[in-house]
Amino acid sequence: MTNAPREAEARVGPIGALLSRLMFLAICLPGPVLLATAVTLGASRSPTDFWGLLAGGVLATIVGVGFGVFGWRLVARSRRDARRLTAAGVAATAEILAVANHLGGEDPGLELRLRISGPGFATFEADTIRADDPALVPGALLAVVVDPANRLFAIV
Repeated sequence: MTNAPREAEARVGPIGALLSRLMFLAICLPGPVLLATAVTLGASRSPTDFWGLLAGGVLATIVGVGFGVFGWRLVARSRRDARRLTAAGVAATAEILAVANHLGGEDPGLELRLRISGPGFATFEADTIRADDPALVPGALLAVVVDPANRLFAIV
């Protein structure tokens, strides 16, 4: 069974990865700090303050740690994909088969259907979203790098 083709995440360099990880760590911290404050000051405060701090700490911990772990893993996956493409990637060509408007999110763009072919792997089709560019028309060719083992690709 072959893996479904997947586009590599945007490349994150070592400094960007460090800053992103520090930011995601900062997102994780407020919840545990509130929990520690609730436990430490709980005896000297009123029961209402204690339960409010405790509930806020639990909620902030669940949300913050969830977002922080998700972001941390996203950065790790991006770095892993970049290393994989650098080590095992082969130069290939992607032909644009179809172009459609993509209106998702704040940055509208184009949804492209690509046929990717090159040495060392079977030709496959994949979808990607790119910024609006008049050069992106059916039949145009794009340079890509592909990891033949798992069909991970990146447009260069």
